[in-house]
Amino acid sequence: MRLSVLLAMAEKFKPPRGYRYGMNRPGSMADKIKNPPGIQRKKIFVEPIRDEDWKVFQGDTVQILTGKDVGKQGLVSQVIRERNWVVLQGLNVHYRYIGKSRNYPGTYIASEGPLLVKDVALIDPTDRKPTEVEWRYTEEGERVRVSLRTGRIIPKPVEEREDGIIPEQWTDGPKDTSVEDALEKTYVPSLKTFQEEIMELKGIIETRHFRKSYWY
Repeated sequence: MRLSVLLAMAEKFKPPRGYRYGMNRPGSMADKIKNPPGIQRKKIFVEPIRDEDWKVFQGDTVQILTGKDVGKQGLVSQVIRERNWVVLQGLNVHYRYIGKSRNYPGTYIASEGPLLVKDVALIDPTDRKPTEVEWRYTEEGERVRVSLRTGRIIPKPVEEREDGIIPEQWTDGPKDTSVEDALEKTYVPSLKTFQEEIMELKGIIETRHFRKSYWY
């Protein structure tokens, strides 16, 4: 594990009052444009889903149950739990202009719109058909997702970070800082001044006597 992982864990995003989660990464420049400081946007009420009950993750294959792409299967490329959203790769696409100004017409691009998690169903690897799932425990005590139709275990995909790194498959390189080195305490606090610490380290003995001074 690299030192950047520890720094990312320590710098968790703390949303301000009135913050609304969207498609952009929280804290990014595009997100700051959508959530300018000092402006409180209208609150959106979301059906609460506990983390223990969440069943769809990035990398899963799901099928759309409603909408214009009903019946199509796709790969989950993004999950936004704060809004109960999932984004499928190449599905539920709409087109829009970006960078439009007075002198420039903008660029016409395709964007993948979010879907509610209740509008998609996981695919059973046995027959590639949608199925309902629930969390169960194996004999070894591992918590897994099980298809209610066939009883087949649907393995949880390996999640990839935003920088493209999979923590479970990462191996430290020669320039990576290990967790043990990062957490090692090498500084011993002292009541001595910086000059006194340097003199003690270099073996310098002060023989001068300074004249006493008074504030009055």
